Amino acid sequence: MLDIDITYDIEKIDNFFDEEKIKEFVGYILKDEYKEEFDKNEYYLSLLITTNEQIQEINCEYRQKDAPTDVISFAYNETENFGAVNMLGDIVISIERVKEQSSEYGHSDEREFYYVLCHGMLHLLGYDHIEEQDKVVMRKREEEILSKFNYKR
Repeated sequence: MLDIDITYDIEKIDNFFDEEKIKEFVGYILKDEYKEEFDKNEYYLSLLITTNEQIQEINCEYRQKDAPTDVISFAYNETENFGAVNMLGDIVISIERVKEQSSEYGHSDEREFYYVLCHGMLHLLGYDHIEEQDKVVMRKREEEILSKFNYKR
């Protein structure tokens, strides 16, 4: 079972914020990563949709980077789980940054939202992109997941 707590710290909620679709998307990522183990566990994720201003404050406080970003992930249990529910972590997404990037890259806001959600989820699951070889693996994984939902560039 997957429980996602979605909080909207924004004025207008776009029509692509379909909470069932978000849950299906995150569930797909988890099931694809954990395979048969997925059905044996419960998972919890906190998702905050916010503004550039708010994510910049979070970025500055926790990452010492005084600039807005598209997504920040905070993993709860990076080594092991301590309870009955696998507490995945928090994902914070700036919808303003998502819209800026979708315009820059020439695709829909919805596609960009699901890209940054996927990116954030993969970080919670241990993927990273600091080293070039890790970046290649993470980008390939993102594209595999997005293509399953028809989010193409």
